[in-house]
Amino acid sequence: MSTVAPIGNRESVADALASMSPENESWLKLMMDNPSSDDVLLDGLHLYLDRAAAGRFLNTLKLQKVGEWIGSAAPARIQIRLSEAAKSSQHPAFIAFREGYNRSGGLQRAYPAAKI
Repeated sequence: MSTVAPIGNRESVADALASMSPENESWLKLMMDNPSSDDVLLDGLHLYLDRAAAGRFLNTLKLQKVGEWIGSAAPARIQIRLSEAAKSSQHPAFIAFREGYNRSGGLQRAYPAAKI
């Protein structure tokens, strides 16, 4: 994906999540650093999950890995939206992504529990 522009679209984000090469990971991190690209990133995540849900073969380990990676790499400002995306369906693809995302602990790092 060396032809991907710094400002992508939802299809390029979904393709990058599907392949998860080191080049795509760095491009996605670059997108996460730019608050104006949050909507495109999340739309691409939804497209990636929808494609996985519609596919003939469900690779749950890959979905868990993507969930864990994005939960670890994403900044605090989008952790709640990632959590909402992970909980948006009961399809096994979304459940696998949610398991990986929860394993990353991204939401807990972004919003730690109050010490009462």
